[in-house]
Formats: sequence, structure tokens, C-alpha cells
Amino acid sequence: MRRELWFGFILMGLIVAAAIGMVLSVETMTNGHYGLLMLSLVVVAIMLGFPTAFTLMGMGMLFAFFAYHSGGQSAGGALKQTLDLMVQRAFAVMGNDVLISIPLFVFMGYLVERANLIEKLFRSLHLSLARVPGSLAVATLVTCAVFATATGIVGAVVTLMGLLALPQMLRGGYDVRVSAGAITAGGCLGILIPPSVLLIVYGATAGVSVVQLYAGAFFPGLMLAGLYIVYVIILAKLKPALMPPLTAAQRFVPLPAPTAALVGAQGGGMRALPALLGALKGSRNAGVSTAYVLKQLFITLLPLLLFVVVALWSYRVSTASPVAATAPALQPIGAEAPAARSGGLAEPPGAGGLQEPPGAGGLQEPPGAGGVQEPPGANGVKEPPGAESVKEPPGAGATSPGATAPAGETKPAEASRNWWIGTGVGALALLIYYGLLSFARLEIFKMLLSSFFPLVILILAVLGSIVFGLATPTEAAAVGAFGGFVLAAAYKQLNFGVVKESVFLTAKTSAMVCWLFVGSAIFSAAFALLGGQELVERWVLSMNLSKTEFMVLSQVLIFILGWPLEWTEIIVIFMPIFIPLLDNFGVDPLFFGLLVALNLQTAFLSPPVAMSAFYLKGVAPKHVTLNQIFAGMIPFMGIQIVAIVLLYLFPGVGLWLPQVLYK
Repeated sequence: MRRELWFGFILMGLIVAAAIGMVLSVETMTNGHYGLLMLSLVVVAIMLGFPTAFTLMGMGMLFAFFAYHSGGQSAGGALKQTLDLMVQRAFAVMGNDVLISIPLFVFMGYLVERANLIEKLFRSLHLSLARVPGSLAVATLVTCAVFATATGIVGAVVTLMGLLALPQMLRGGYDVRVSAGAITAGGCLGILIPPSVLLIVYGATAGVSVVQLYAGAFFPGLMLAGLYIVYVIILAKLKPALMPPLTAAQRFVPLPAPTAALVGAQGGGMRALPALLGALKGSRNAGVSTAYVLKQLFITLLPLLLFVVVALWSYRVSTASPVAATAPALQPIGAEAPAARSGGLAEPPGAGGLQEPPGAGGLQEPPGAGGVQEPPGANGVKEPPGAESVKEPPGAGATSPGATAPAGETKPAEASRNWWIGTGVGALALLIYYGLLSFARLEIFKMLLSSFFPLVILILAVLGSIVFGLATPTEAAAVGAFGGFVLAAAYKQLNFGVVKESVFLTAKTSAMVCWLFVGSAIFSAAFALLGGQELVERWVLSMNLSKTEFMVLSQVLIFILGWPLEWTEIIVIFMPIFIPLLDNFGVDPLFFGLLVALNLQTAFLSPPVAMSAFYLKGVAPKHVTLNQIFAGMIPFMGIQIVAIVLLYLFPGVGLWLPQVLYK
């Protein structure tokens, strides 16, 4: 019998033994103990291979009937209440607007996957990173991160990279374990990096904003991918035998015939930009048409054009004047008026404020006046003595530094130092880029334009509209699905067969997630009816744990649960147990969700139910064993633990962006 089967049976035996020990250790079985018994039976049933959603629903209805019946209800009444509970929970789940985005994101992922972008993406990245140690493994991780962000489907990314990258790495002399570890770990990044289905499911379960979860998971996802890449580069430097550098033949980039003719005419040593500018004169174009030269020159100058557009836009933002106030600020009662401080309008000299005319015994008409008249001797309304006109204070003709501009005027602002530094660094990088840009690198840049940048634009359009509040996750998912259509059509892969298969797989995945939610809702309701949640809460609080100890305990439990269970079961079964405990320890559910998302990477990397290992084994050559794949995944599991610790020690990595955007 295989080792993973032995491991699974031993783990199930331990769970059953713990359940039996609980039954024998208590004098009287309360409903709370029956809730814990239900939880253990569900885990064992799932490990035996029963469908998760229907196992949750079946166990939930069975124990809900027991809870109602044990409370004094008749069998008929308990059955009616159980069926009512099932209908109410199912209706509540299906009425959740957040879940609408799941099929749209999944549909986008399947369309992008079938546009055959991943082959072009991997080739362009591994050629552009050819001089980096462990370039094939680094290109694999970057490709997985980008493609996982666009699709969010772990199985699809691991399978495609197993077909594409694994043979190339093995032909290049890469170690089997390193190759398998890079593919499986990179493929699992789709669990964490938005638009992640896991974050949607957690947000719906925990009542946390999916928008804030997406914003919070962005930098932890980049951090984890960066740690993977740093590990691979260091390992390649320390042990080059595990990842030999690419040969000249593997780094060779064939040039189109017109470009090769230009290179020959220029002597073969010039950089791309001066060579193309020289070819415009006509004497050194080697018979290449001017239209072709202009096209290549436009592609070459694209980074410069982008730099100019970004620099001008950022300069305009940096120097934008604040909107001038149209009304004076509110003054506290009793505070001195600004006019009195600035020497503007003032009381006439000697006047103690508004007073009655001398000798007047109250408000009266002047003597002999048949109506409202001017006071005697007054030839009209005059200014107070000494005030010929209201004059501005000396020097008030110009706005002094730090003073507020008058209403309707704007104060010119200067660009900040950060803008000048950023622009200078960008200009320097652009000079270096054009100084090193050969025709071979220009061909690599063109490959990136046709594979990498379309995906990046799609990702930024979807995530940017969500993070900056321009669209809800559902609306952004619809835009992403349309973008998947456009990409598939642009790469001439959009046909009835592709759409039919994508729709079928989307319906299958969405139905699985929705049934899981229904089963989880029924299971959680039964668990609460039995008092299992209250029993768990009393047990945790009785240990007098600190916040740090609780976080460590919860993450260790989730890490262990990732061995026998997938992330879907962990989210829908155990998160409803953990979430009510967070208030007792002052833990932010958003931050807890980010830690869980990082931790649940192990659900796809830890044996015996490491699904990414089985995905890779299904497409790997026969000589690649499952044990080699498991061995390759272990170092990346260690990196995940390091990432969890870093996120806990520096919570700003995950909370900074949501706080800036939404607080």
C-alpha cells in the first residue's frame, strides 16, 4: 500500500480515537459534545472520498433533526423544522450578491487559459531572464504568478506549466525536485493573489468586504512570489549543478529576415535605436521598406512614449493646486474675526460697538421727521471718520507664502522632490535600456508585447477598478470575462468549441462552490443548534490565551488541516468556528483572512492530499515520481511559513493599502 494511503488511514484512526475518547471521558453527553462528534465524522467522511458538499448537507440535516428532536419536538415537527432550515439556508446563500462574481472570474480564467497565452508568455520571460541564475525556474514562477492572477485556477496553471516548463527544465539539466517545486508552488499563487476565489468565499463566510480583501492580499501575494524567486536565485548561485545556466542555443533568438538584413547592413554591432534611425536615411536600409523600419522604430520608442505620458500626467497631479475655498472658514463663538486681525473693516474710532444715538431714549423717529430720514447734517451715507475707503493691508496686493489664495484664484504649485527623483530614476533606466537594446532584445520585447502586457492590462483593469472603487467585484468580473473574450479573439482562439468548453467548466466549478456554501450553511446551523460553537468558545477562552498565542494556535490548526483537507473544506467548515472567536482576542477579520489565505497555500502543497502534486504527476514524464514532487514542495512550504511570520510581524504589508484606500 502506498505511503500516502497509510498516512491517511493513520490520521483518520487518530480522529476516530479522539472522538471515542471524548465519548468515554465525559459522564453525560451534551448536545455540544454531539456537535464535536459531528465535526469529526464529517472530516473522516471527506477523507474517505465522499463528496464534500453532500456530506456537509447530510450530516447537517441528520444532526439538526437530532437537535430539534432532543429538545422535545415530535419526530414530525423536528423533520419539518429541519427541512425549513435547509430551505432558508439555501435561499440565503443563493441570494448572496458576492457569489455572482465567482462564475464570471472562473469564466475569464478558462477563456484566458484557452487563448494559448501561457506558451508565449513563458518563452518571452525565460529569454528576457536568460542571464539570471536559475532563469528557467524564475521564469516559471513569474509565469505562474501572472497567469494565476489572470485565471485563479490552480489546477489549470499547474497542468499547463507541467506540460510546457517541466520538459524544458529537465532538458536543461535542472533537478527534478527543484523543477517540480517551482511549478507546484507557483501554480498555487492563484489561491492568494487577486482575483482569488478563496478570498470571495472567505469574505462571504466571514462577512468581510471582498474589495478590502483584494486590496490587502495584493502585497502579501507579491511578497510570497518574491520570496520564491529569491530562494531559487540563491539556490542556483550556491548549487549551480541543480540549475545549470542556459546554453547559447537556448538563449538564441531568431531575427526576421528584414531585421537580419538591417543588422548585416549596419555591421552587426550597433544598437537597435541608432540602427533604425540610420536606416531611415535610405542609404543603409539594405532594401528594407521604410514602412517596416518605421514600424520597428515605433515599437522601439514605445517605452519612451509611455515614460513621457506618465511623467506629464504625474507632473500635472503633483502640481495641481487645491480648490480655493469660496466661503470663510467657520469661527468658534467668541473668536476674533479675521478682518479685525488683518486691519480690514473696523469700528469707527471711539465707537464701542453699535449704540443708540446720543440722547435717544430708545428707537424713535428723529424729531419732526415724517418718516425715515437721514440724521441732521448728514448729506448721505459716509465712511467713518478717517476711513475714506476700505483699504487692504500693506502688502496685500500679492499672496504671501503660505497664505490662502482668494476665492476663484489658484496658487501655482511646484513639483515635489519625489517627482523629480522618480522622473530622474525613470530617465536613467530608460537610457540604460536603450543603451543595451539590441535587435535580439527588441524581438524579446515584441514577444512580451504580445503575451505579457495584454495579461497585465487585463489584470490591472479588473483589479484596479475593484481596488479604487470604480466597480464592484461582480462588475469587474464581468469586465474581466469580456476581456477574456477579447484576448481569445485577438489570438484567433475564439470559436464555438472553446466557448462551449469554458461555459461547461465554469458551470461545473460554480455549482461545486455554491453547493459547498449550501452544505456549509446547513452544517454551521446544525453545529450552532447543538451548542458546539459555544463549547469550542468556552474551551478556547478557558486556556487564557493571549492574542499572539491564539493566532499561533489557529494558524497551526489550519496548517495541519491543510494536510488532509482542501481549502474549500477548511473555509466552509472551520472558518465559521474561528470567526466568532476573533472579537474575544481583538483580531481584525480582514487581517486574519490574509493570514489564512497565506496559510492555505499548504492545502495544495502538503501530502497526502496535495492536489497540485497530483496535477503535475498526471502530465509529468514517467520517471518523475510522486515522492520527488513531494520532496520538491517541502522547501516552498517552509517559505510559506516564513511569509506567514513576516506578515504577522509586519501587518502593514497587508493592511496598508486597505487603510490608505478605504479608511
